[in-house]
Amino acid sequence: MKLTVLGSGSTGNAVLIVAGNTRVLVDAGLSAKEITRRFAMMGEDIKCLDGILMTHEHGDHAGGLRVLLGTVDCPVYISAQTHDAYVSEKFNVANEEPRRRVKALRDRVEQIESSREFRIGEIDFHPFTIPHDAVDNFGFTATHQGVKIATLMDFGHMTTLVTERLRGCAAIVIESNHSRDMLKACDNYPWDLKQRILSRLGHLSNEDLADWLKHGFDGCARYIVLAHLSQRANNPYLAKINAEVALYERAPLFPTETQISLSYPKEPTPWIEV
Repeated sequence: MKLTVLGSGSTGNAVLIVAGNTRVLVDAGLSAKEITRRFAMMGEDIKCLDGILMTHEHGDHAGGLRVLLGTVDCPVYISAQTHDAYVSEKFNVANEEPRRRVKALRDRVEQIESSREFRIGEIDFHPFTIPHDAVDNFGFTATHQGVKIATLMDFGHMTTLVTERLRGCAAIVIESNHSRDMLKACDNYPWDLKQRILSRLGHLSNEDLADWLKHGFDGCARYIVLAHLSQRANNPYLAKINAEVALYERAPLFPTETQISLSYPKEPTPWIEV
């Protein structure tokens, strides 16, 4: 099994998971054109996609879905609540967009729900609830031939459920959205937005992730990819150093060989193979 973060950040998020002959896209927050281009960069054909998993309805995770469905012939795995929010006029400015989304999803939806496992091709998926200000936000673990990986972004705090689901993973794509100090000092964000990001239904900070790495992480994952980094309230190298220092502080009592790497908004990560 292998994965690449095709792109991650406030401008759009998408992760590609491959196992055997199965290819699954987690989120379609980039444009359909950009997702297709990045597939090709990684040596993959977008038309071979077996399924698209949607974590939630926010534009940076779902914005490219409708147009992408005109290119690919695969089902969309989405919860009922997320589906309703995605096609709702309440969440869309353009009057025609909700109807276009309903049409694009017609006969293409496989309904999923938290804690109910499902299979796409050769991969078993287990969705689980994560805390965010979306209607029904999910993280996922994916298992193939006994090897488990996880992807989770857009959540405000680590829960007991999240920690439990991440146990035994060989690779984890996880949010490290902002530095608390950088966010508070950011002149580009109004205070109400800062409060939303900092809330328990907002986004995970570098400091929150570091605390989990020291006290909640089981040390099994060989690879951890930091995702959804803010371009205004974070610095990639600061996020990486914070995570690496947290791992170092586990030793020698809880040593780990975990490698911390970064994802980027404008280019895919190299393949991570497990």
